[in-house]
Amino acid sequence: MSQERYITVEQMEEATASLLENGKKVGADSWQQRVKNQTPHCGFGEAGTCCRICSMGPCRITPKAPRGICGCDVHGIVARNYLRFTAGGAATHSDHGREICHTLYQTREGGNYTVKDPEKLKRIATEWGIETEGRDIYDLAHEVAETGLMEYGKPFGTQRFLKRAPEHTQELWEKAEIAPRAIDREVSQSLHMTHMGCSSLPEALIRQSLRAGLSDGWGGSMMGTEFSDVLFGTPKPVDTSANIGVMEKDMVNIIVHGHDPSLSEMIVFYANDPEMIAYAKSMGAKGINIAGVCCTSNEVAMRHGIPMAGNFLSQENVVLTGACEAIVVDVQCIFPALGPLSKCFHTKFITTSPIARMPDSEFIRFSSENAGENAKAIVKMAIENFKNRDQSMVNIPQLKTKATVGYSVEAIKGCLDGVTNSHVDVTGTTKPLVDVVKSGVLRGAVAMVGCNNPKVRPDTAHIELMKKLIKNDIILIVSGCSAQAAAKAGLMDKEAKELCGEGLKRVCELVDIPPVLHMGSCVDISRMMILASDIAKDWGVNISQVPVVGCAPEWMSEKAVSIGNYVVATGIDTFLGVDPYTKGSEEVTALLQGEHGVKDWVEANYTVELDIDKLGDLMIERIEQKRAALGI
Repeated sequence: MSQERYITVEQMEEATASLLENGKKVGADSWQQRVKNQTPHCGFGEAGTCCRICSMGPCRITPKAPRGICGCDVHGIVARNYLRFTAGGAATHSDHGREICHTLYQTREGGNYTVKDPEKLKRIATEWGIETEGRDIYDLAHEVAETGLMEYGKPFGTQRFLKRAPEHTQELWEKAEIAPRAIDREVSQSLHMTHMGCSSLPEALIRQSLRAGLSDGWGGSMMGTEFSDVLFGTPKPVDTSANIGVMEKDMVNIIVHGHDPSLSEMIVFYANDPEMIAYAKSMGAKGINIAGVCCTSNEVAMRHGIPMAGNFLSQENVVLTGACEAIVVDVQCIFPALGPLSKCFHTKFITTSPIARMPDSEFIRFSSENAGENAKAIVKMAIENFKNRDQSMVNIPQLKTKATVGYSVEAIKGCLDGVTNSHVDVTGTTKPLVDVVKSGVLRGAVAMVGCNNPKVRPDTAHIELMKKLIKNDIILIVSGCSAQAAAKAGLMDKEAKELCGEGLKRVCELVDIPPVLHMGSCVDISRMMILASDIAKDWGVNISQVPVVGCAPEWMSEKAVSIGNYVVATGIDTFLGVDPYTKGSEEVTALLQGEHGVKDWVEANYTVELDIDKLGDLMIERIEQKRAALGI
């Protein structure tokens, strides 16, 4: 199949429409129909003005009933709901990190999992004060993993990775009393504070929201990212392809979906096993094709060049092609609808984690002890299912683009070093990037992240904002479903430099990069915090002064709220295209979005704008304000 340079949202919608027609033939459900069934949404829920944390209610705040039965007013209720949302996200991302810590602890020579980046392991060990000289690499891995696991429940102190932030940022956290302690303590305390009869003061609840978010971004997520690099290799630029056209008509198609790379790494390994490929050919297929959805896709794309079939709202499409032998999932962002949908086709829907059990799935429990055995069994199951495919139902839209992915912090510094031709060690420098921003060749950067949300025309906000920003010489660093939106549209192709302003175009040519840099999965937003910290240190300014902003134009999950809180708390102004269920309280809105509140504590705040074009204008305006304040 030929690859297209750029693909529009209209083309993607046309392809989806054809897939939905495929689904109608077999009576399949779709998220598009479920949205219609759920519309209109509850106005109390969208405003954050209902409370159900005790059984005296539920209570809904109205002009007639301005307080709940306990006497809590709308501001306390909205703030409590916001903190609970944050706690859910912090728990989820950090539990992902915990699983990666456990996997690192299980590494051994010749085992299912080994250490792929020993140098990074040694750097982390040294950073944490762990002796490395003369140590067996697996003995060291086990001690680092155990030390990481202690970050979840240690009785004293704060998160170890906080020391990576500039001193000024650390001082802000201490002064505001939001430096995160043990990760589990912050989640637990958030739930305690929001229990009936505890906190109802908005300021206290929002402070804890920032603290819980930081426990994720500078704790669980950062360990998840760093230890994944140790286990599976630190990403480097690699070419791949994206969009629904990566599905192959004549091959066994296995889709990996979710967020935990421990599963997908093993599936990829066994799908490339010559024995399995030969078995697939004996079943009439030309081979095995692995493709991904959501953040599991980002993980294997940036380490192995595995194609990206789609993001969050694309997950049903892969089954609707009629060419998916198995969709294998781990945790997070998985539609329970995949079970009944798969039964309409021949697809095997395979769940693998006790954290994400779903009806109408085949459960094959995955762990570090049985990873190889079960991954091989899953690949074999998919191969044997190829013969059950109804060829008359196969419909693979001809949409596919090129993408270059895998820009870890280390990779970005390596690319910059290639331009300066100076010697660089593993710590590297961002000074060449700082210089082009100071000179005005680049105006600044936007870290764009987040999900898809049916409240926003899917992928449109990501793609149109990216086009607008790169045209204005603003480089993008992206992760999660935002990254896949860019890849599907062709904006991660190095040739997309032709869509840029003259300054960014020159930088792309000189450094040999696309204008939209793929940094990984949503847990890898922690990479962005490290990059922002390093830029601030190399520039000699505070993070809040750097002309960079964050953006989540289509966010939808609790994880996104946790992420937003740690990005803001790090000192990066953050722009949202979907309201965070706080509009019911002017006090909470003022704390999060006003010139005081969180802005006073961490030197950054939120901007919420549902008009996506205006959202882009506001980001550009904020970047220019930061440049003017620096005198550049």
